[in-house]
Amino acid sequence: MTSNGKTALITGGGRGIGLAIGKRLANEGYDIAVGDIHDESDVKQALNGLRDLGAEVLYCRADVTDAAARAEMLAAVKRNFGRLNVLVNNAGIAPRVRADILEAAEQSFEEVMRVNLQGPYFLTQAVANWMIEQRRAADEFEGCIINIGSISAVVASPSRGEYCISKAGVSMATKLWAARLGEFGIPVYEIRPGIIATDMTSKVRDKYDKLIAEGLLVQSRWGQPDDVGKAAAMLARGDIAYATGQVVSVDGGLTLQRL
Repeated sequence: MTSNGKTALITGGGRGIGLAIGKRLANEGYDIAVGDIHDESDVKQALNGLRDLGAEVLYCRADVTDAAARAEMLAAVKRNFGRLNVLVNNAGIAPRVRADILEAAEQSFEEVMRVNLQGPYFLTQAVANWMIEQRRAADEFEGCIINIGSISAVVASPSRGEYCISKAGVSMATKLWAARLGEFGIPVYEIRPGIIATDMTSKVRDKYDKLIAEGLLVQSRWGQPDDVGKAAAMLARGDIAYATGQVVSVDGGLTLQRL
């Protein structure tokens, strides 16, 4: 694939949904910066796979909850590529223990909120300011921000309340950043995945297999990371550029109201 001269930063890009997005964007000609918490040797195969697709790849080991690590990650992207066109806020965690909200620990709430909402919010702040600089320097600059949310923003799961609240916050953050960045021509979107086959959902595979078999979804199958990757590629290309602030649900019809 010939480079399109653009760069995408994907947090949590070493596996799962983030890696699938990276592959799709690499196929579109993007160079890829992967931000993740794992040692680089643990994601070497994934990074090489992106390189095999023609992308120049930079790995940044960074915890999105750490302000200094976020700043160094962006500095590394700037040193290596000199530009950033797409930010994908994908890094996220589920509670370490699923607990009824009558009993859930405050520590779990704080951890999930910092990873899923606070870190991405302030990473977006830093990236947005850089994108504004790039836009002011060149009228032809094209940028966008994509937040990976969840159906849990609108579907209540009392056994993981902190996760639901964090993703509801991501949804509002999308609207806020879309409203603020509109004057600079930088669209902001939310992709809202449903039941996707990833490490996060592997522990509840049997539960969702049963629910899917019983008709939970309109499209009766597990979602795959590449289903989300395709949606991200569409947004990065600007296929719906006149739709900033909108949600793209990739959930097999789970949230479709039915009688």
